Amino acid sequence: MSVSLARAHGAPCPTAVLDGRDFPESEPQLLGALADLRAEMSGQGAGDVLKNAIVRPSRHPLFDLDYRFVQSLPQSHDSFDLRGSCGHSILAAVEAAARTGMIQPLVPGCRVRVNVLNNGDNVVCETEETSDGGTRFTAHFLCSPPLRLPELLMTGDPVTRVPFEGRAVPVSLVSMGNPYAFVDASHLGAGTPGRLFADDPHLFDVMTRLRIAVCESLGWDTFGAFPKIAALLPQEGGGLFVRAVSVPSWHPTVALTGAICLGAAAGIAGTVPWSLSGREAQDPDALLPVRTPGGCVRVAAHSTHGPDGERRLAWVSVAEKQVEYRGLLPRPRPTAPQNGFTAPRPSVLPPSDRVSEETPWVPLTA
Repeated sequence: MSVSLARAHGAPCPTAVLDGRDFPESEPQLLGALADLRAEMSGQGAGDVLKNAIVRPSRHPLFDLDYRFVQSLPQSHDSFDLRGSCGHSILAAVEAAARTGMIQPLVPGCRVRVNVLNNGDNVVCETEETSDGGTRFTAHFLCSPPLRLPELLMTGDPVTRVPFEGRAVPVSLVSMGNPYAFVDASHLGAGTPGRLFADDPHLFDVMTRLRIAVCESLGWDTFGAFPKIAALLPQEGGGLFVRAVSVPSWHPTVALTGAICLGAAAGIAGTVPWSLSGREAQDPDALLPVRTPGGCVRVAAHSTHGPDGERRLAWVSVAEKQVEYRGLLPRPRPTAPQNGFTAPRPSVLPPSDRVSEETPWVPLTA
């Protein structure tokens, strides 16, 4: 079995891209295999890789790849969350699948259609530019058929007041790409971009506790990474400053699915993103500028009108997402005991019969 490493710029860590044809499909066996792989990778200095993309040529005639995301959690080698997806890892998976021959080589203008098994998302990864070291993409998250915007609200309301440490904090709970809790940062004591983007352990702790409070108030499981949480402030002239929590620390930018979810939420009247971005005075399909501690992205949402005249979300896109391909992770090979030392334990993962001439990956700091 081969493991490819790729990293989308702005992601908190690389993604381990795994050939799904080498892995069991039942969840207990899959997680057992991933736990062994994770222990193996940690022994090679790649313990910071907390994202896993399991891909295979799609069984569906309308897609190129079937994709399943598994988030490794920091608690232990056998701790995982399978409930959400990761946009950066989708792009990493497309990059690795093309480099290893699973799909066609990427050329400018080509589109790879990804079937996200975790949540049913349909994602089209459009190649903008290629190079020896990686690819620049535009990611399109499609709604087929187009969705009524209120359907994206997890509680049915644009704002939910969450009991939190003696007060009620207004939060928008929106699910597009991944479920997110969006909150006005000024309610958390970070009323300026400087305070929002500071490396403030107190703010991180407050956001983490608020995420748990959201789950508890609605009877949701507090385990794992979802829903994610992001704090927002308005930009002058429209747009948003965004600070998001990842696993297990601040996100260096914002998750691709977070940008997608923001783009959708900003089009829903009354939500926190809608109010702070000034969308009431703009075209609802106008580009949404999003500024993060690690850079800027622009999100485009396109809507149509249903038979009842109501706006429906057709797709959300984020452009200029660069992915760096890091090659194959070398697998350890058992050796005979020498001088009384025990040989390393052989991998319990099945060997791959697929041959690749990729340059072995050298661990890099995430």
